[in-house]
Amino acid sequence: MARPQMLKLPEVLAELAMSRAAFYRMRARGKAPKLIKLPNGQLRVRRADLDAWWRDLESAA
Repeated sequence: MARPQMLKLPEVLAELAMSRAAFYRMRARGKAPKLIKLPNGQLRVRRADLDAWWRDLESAA
């Protein structure tokens, strides 16, 4: 089974066309895609989680 694609935070920010500060504000409100914190402190987003988050936004619109 293939490992899920993990995106780095800068990749996610580029896809969302969003600044890091705006992303963290959205995260504080509980509106951001699910993040995974690695043991080294870096953040990742699974591609499947980001795609699901996009679908949820589209269905809410």
